[in-house]
Amino acid sequence: MNNKRELSNTHLLLVPSYNTGALLKVSIEEALQQWLPVWVIIDGSDDGSEALLESLQAQYPDALVVIKLAKNSGKGAAILTGITQAQEQGFTHVLTMDADHQHPADYIQPFMQLSIDNPRAMILGEPVFDASAPMIRVKGRRISNWWANLETLGWGIHDSLFGMRVYPIQDLIAVMHSTRWARRFDFEPEVAVRMAWRAVPIVNIATPVRYIAKEEGGVSQFKYGRDNVLLIGMHIRLFAGFLLRLPQLLLRR
Repeated sequence: MNNKRELSNTHLLLVPSYNTGALLKVSIEEALQQWLPVWVIIDGSDDGSEALLESLQAQYPDALVVIKLAKNSGKGAAILTGITQAQEQGFTHVLTMDADHQHPADYIQPFMQLSIDNPRAMILGEPVFDASAPMIRVKGRRISNWWANLETLGWGIHDSLFGMRVYPIQDLIAVMHSTRWARRFDFEPEVAVRMAWRAVPIVNIATPVRYIAKEEGGVSQFKYGRDNVLLIGMHIRLFAGFLLRLPQLLLRR
């Protein structure tokens, strides 16, 4: 098991961030206590939040890398930038988590250990919601989960939308290069389905999630109309792909 004094040369923690405000520093500070190295992808933020990381960069000069993108390209595109550079540096696995303090830093090491024990697998967080979770979000994700399991013939995706996950980098890059989609909010569900189509094993881990109130500095880039339209279009595309792959998937089952 890694600790904060050891830098892993195989497993990287990658955090995309867009206008996350003060919560960015809190999230990264906690993450650095659990795992090294940590890379942050600043996805065209214009709120100055990356400046909050300067003191942490001075404290962790060999372990905290901040990559700044000139314009906002979307979560999936930011992650693709990060994993491409990570693969070039020899990393084999990446744990993605959100920068808005919704994901628990003390689960980083259990996620990484599951990946170390199951290197071929994708480790998916299965959210455990508390009272802070908006009920419309909790119920709405059940629809995406139902479609994701249909499109994979029940391969084992317990939650298609949760962003705390470990991916084998080689498989994830192959999936991202196989589609021009999965660059924004559709990243998590689309890559989960496409990784299942590649027969990547899945290990699920129950993970608490918190929603930070706006009064406490919470931010959300989720837009109900725009992003739900994106998800609907995504599942239409994935269902068409599922029908084309159905004979193959049935044989595998």
